[in-house]
Amino acid sequence: MLLLGFHTTNFSPLHSKPKAVEEILKIDIKPGWKKGTKITFPEKGNQEPGVGAADLIFVVDEKPHALFKRDGNDLVVHQKITLLEALTGKTVVLTTLDGRFLTVPVNEVIKPGHEVVIENEGMPISKEPNNKGNLRIKFDVKFPARLTAEQKSDLKRVLGGGP
Repeated sequence: MLLLGFHTTNFSPLHSKPKAVEEILKIDIKPGWKKGTKITFPEKGNQEPGVGAADLIFVVDEKPHALFKRDGNDLVVHQKITLLEALTGKTVVLTTLDGRFLTVPVNEVIKPGHEVVIENEGMPISKEPNNKGNLRIKFDVKFPARLTAEQKSDLKRVLGGGP
């Protein structure tokens, strides 16, 4: 919930001078509202002589998050992993937007660009209060800058690429 205090200028047919009016409005922000959602308070804006009060319109904006990016109703997170983790598996632990810890074991080989989708862990869907979008974990595999001759030989032996 958001309470807003603001001033408007109103004209009265009985007075020639404009009168500033202070009012507090309540906006009940719904979970999942998207950027660009408009909240309109009819006739709560400024008024000019001979004209009725204008509508007061607020537009929802989204503050960027350090970890998650919104994509519709989905949340996307990029997870950096090493080549070793990509080949042998990794357990990803994330703190959700509502403060829960989410443990996601990934046991398959992870290729660059691989994505794991966790249903119903994204943004709330404003018109479907019991549903959420998905959480999409995108993996960025960090490759080593160089390998020694011995490391190359070991990898070839282990991965079946010859001696």
